[in-house]
Amino acid sequence: MQITVTGRHMEVTDAIRGHAEEKITRELSEFPRVQSVHVILDIEKYRHIAEVVAQAPHHIRIEAKEESDDMYVSIDRAVEKLEKQLHKVWGKLQDIKSRERLADVEPNVQAPGEQAP
Repeated sequence: MQITVTGRHMEVTDAIRGHAEEKITRELSEFPRVQSVHVILDIEKYRHIAEVVAQAPHHIRIEAKEESDDMYVSIDRAVEKLEKQLHKVWGKLQDIKSRERLADVEPNVQAPGEQAP
């Protein structure tokens, strides 16, 4: 997974970059199909804004944005929000795939051990 950290109106320190990368790799480790994650950090007066964008195959793009008084808290909350959204999307994809598999099975085929009517 490729992780990019960008700062708007601020210089991204090594500590913030390391915290963001560590949090993302730990929280999103159960989603191996995520190809890239872009973290955009912004400061506007007293507001610290963290925006996280994840890209996955089949044009799946998920975004999460959070703001607080502390940049570390904003990063943590945005990554947690992204993780919840990924669980939701992956669950929907699994439901769609299971419905497609059930539709592929012919209704007249009998299971082993059943008698014909």
